[in-house]
Amino acid sequence: MTNADPRAPRTVVPIEPAPLIAEAFDRAQVTELRHSVTSCAHAAGLRDQRLDDFVLAVNELITNAVRHGGGRGSLRLWRLDDQLVCEVADQGLGISAGRLGDRSRPAPETAGGWGLWLARQLSDTMEVRSGESGTVVRIATAITAD
Repeated sequence: MTNADPRAPRTVVPIEPAPLIAEAFDRAQVTELRHSVTSCAHAAGLRDQRLDDFVLAVNELITNAVRHGGGRGSLRLWRLDDQLVCEVADQGLGISAGRLGDRSRPAPETAGGWGLWLARQLSDTMEVRSGESGTVVRIATAITAD
């Protein structure tokens, strides 16, 4: 058995960013969680309209998880370089491919169906993975210097 050369480069495993929030939630925690997201996003550097937009987008995602994703979900929030990233997951039945592919604005008289559209409009990026075991939506917004 040979010993590794101490001068050889070492393999570096990337470290996941530490979450600012990592919480499971249900309907009873929606308001409290929104307040936590607001506080953490502000502490991370989001301000003014960007802060309001991000919090509204997150609120739409957690509300969707409760309404359409089995009544509960989980939220993770972290800072990655100059972005704030939020991921909301649920264990609902998933979103149909047609609904996922539809990026058009809902009709003004439509009572529902605004959540994903608003989250997409209010964040810089949005990714959605959905299937029979649930949905995961990840949004990110840039943190701009003051």
